[in-house]
Order: sequence, then C-alpha cells, then structure tokens
Amino acid sequence: MSETDTRISVALVDDQPLFLAGIRMLVESQEDMVFAWDAGEGLQAARLAAEKRPDVILMDLRMPVLDGVEATRRIVAEADSAGTEPPRIVALTTFNRDQAVVQAVQAGASGYLLKSAEPEFLLAAIRTVHSGYSVIAPGSIHSLFDHAARNAPAREPDLAVLEVLSARERDVFLLAAKGLSNGEMAQSLFVSEATVKTHLRSVLDKLQLRTRIQLVSFAHERRLLGS
Repeated sequence: MSETDTRISVALVDDQPLFLAGIRMLVESQEDMVFAWDAGEGLQAARLAAEKRPDVILMDLRMPVLDGVEATRRIVAEADSAGTEPPRIVALTTFNRDQAVVQAVQAGASGYLLKSAEPEFLLAAIRTVHSGYSVIAPGSIHSLFDHAARNAPAREPDLAVLEVLSARERDVFLLAAKGLSNGEMAQSLFVSEATVKTHLRSVLDKLQLRTRIQLVSFAHERRLLGS
C-alpha cells in the first residue's frame, strides 16, 4: 500500500485456509479497505506485523506454533519498543465465554468477535477499531470478564491500584468500568463530555491501559466493581 493510500489495511491471522480466503474476499470487496497479508500462526504474524505494520489485525486465538494471545502480546511490545503505534487487534473466537479473550484484551487487543459473526458486523468492527474504539461480540462484556474473575482464585479488591488517580478520575474509572458512555458519565458527573474524555485519557495513561475494554477487564480482574 502506498503512503498516500488512505484505505484501512487489514491483516488476518488464522490457520484455516477456507476462513482466510473468505475474509480476504470480504475485505477486498470494500472500497475503504485493502488486504495487507495473512499468516497461519502467531510467530509469522508477529514478524509480518513489525515489517508491514497493518492498521488492523484480525487474530485467531488458537493456532499452532504461537497462539493469538502471545502473538498479540509480542506485536504490542514490538511496537512499543520501536516507538510506534501498535495495530488495532481484534481477537477472533468460536465461543463467547473464552478465557483466552480476556487474556488477549489484557495483552492489548481492542476487542473480540465470534468467528461466526455476520460479514457486515465484521466490517463494521474493522472500521470501529480503526477509529480508536473497542468492539465486542454481541452479549454482555461484563458477563465475560466477571465469569473470568469468578473462576480465578479469590482475592480482596485491589484498591491500591487506584491511588494514582485523582478523586474525579476514580469516578470516571468506575463509571467507565460499568459500561457508561461518555455522555452518560458527563450527565452523572455534571461535567462536559470533553472533560470526561480528558479524565478518561488520563486514567488510561496512569493505569497503563490502552483501551476502554482493557479498563473493564482491569476492573473485574482486581474486584473493583463489588460483588
């Protein structure tokens, strides 16, 4: 893709040739997208991501050689070490309550989709993560992370991790972790949406998180939302 090409470059990592071919055809049918490359396992994907730097990577979670969670972790770490923005990574899974999804989000994925998703939903998800937002498969994101937390060893709420936040930033953190939109948070806190966005960006930076979906996972993992 040339430097002046404004289309969204999309890569796919999956070990099923038929699935690869189908997604490639779907992406190539869109005027605002271009298919960058594909890989059948995570190690190859990590290398290609560093070399060719696509905008969005659709990442299967279960593959030979190197799984999608570890590949996501390596891709994000490589971008950080190079001082570049990592690609937006969407984890692909076959079922909703997949513990690997939680691990992928914690590793830096911008969300997840079921591999059975409708083509229109997948295309919308690509555009959404490219715009800087998170995407999730239909269903409750809180149910996924709460299920993972409840199946982990019991622990007390880790309130100490919030000490780096101001009082107002803690308010924004808890509301965002509960799934409120910027508009809903602004209304609840009696401030502007611009102020909410500023606080939320500061929260993510201070907690070393990349996305809102990672914030939700962080809150559930540390038992910060109560029972």
